[in-house]
Amino acid sequence: MQPPRSQRRGLGWGYAVAVPVIRGLLTVLARRDWRGGEHLPATGGAVVVANHATYLDAVTAGHWVWDHGRVLRYLVKSGLFRVPVFGSVLRNARQIPVYREGPDAAQAYRAAVEAVRRGEVVLVFPEGTLTRDPDLWPMRGKTGAARIAMATGCPVIPLGQWGASDILPRYRRLPRLLPRRTIQVWAGPPVELADLHGREDREAVGEATARIMAAIVGLVAEQRGEQPPAQLYDPRAHGVAETGRIRPDRD
Repeated sequence: MQPPRSQRRGLGWGYAVAVPVIRGLLTVLARRDWRGGEHLPATGGAVVVANHATYLDAVTAGHWVWDHGRVLRYLVKSGLFRVPVFGSVLRNARQIPVYREGPDAAQAYRAAVEAVRRGEVVLVFPEGTLTRDPDLWPMRGKTGAARIAMATGCPVIPLGQWGASDILPRYRRLPRLLPRRTIQVWAGPPVELADLHGREDREAVGEATARIMAAIVGLVAEQRGEQPPAQLYDPRAHGVAETGRIRPDRD
């Protein structure tokens, strides 16, 4: 399955180049365990939220969304738009740059809200970066996804992803090609936020973020067949930088 022609119209050459290449590579590299596609709305704006343990997560989430008939808009670190060729693909595909500091920091939020209101699907990694948790559990979430949902009233679709880090471990850039592994991407029902829509106070945003992270963690726990931590990892509490690379994972 792929998005209907009405959604693919005007996507530009960025998507035309990236989609067949990425889907082809993933098909060769891994088996797919895709579940929960019925939870992704066929039309209208939505926010997809997912855990983030490897650089490959953005690709697998996009693949899952495309295979269930929608086109995904990414929130992408602004520095990647300056990478030769890759940056051109991102711009042509109308992805959303994220500026973590300075006067442009709020632009990504505004652009995401506008995209959702146009009826598009936006991917947000609520953790904001690759998880710092030593065992790759989702860590404490940031409030961006919740604020987008509360401003627009759109559904928030949680994704749990597991297995991609076996192919591309955290912070690594070269994949492990053998043995061929299985990537699990499972969606759950929309996170219940109706009682919080229209509110902007800190308590409501915090509660919405907690519900979003609980939905993601529940899916990952089911995929792993393990009990998740009682508390999500908080980098600040552990004296770990919230951005940038931490120690490389062991092979």
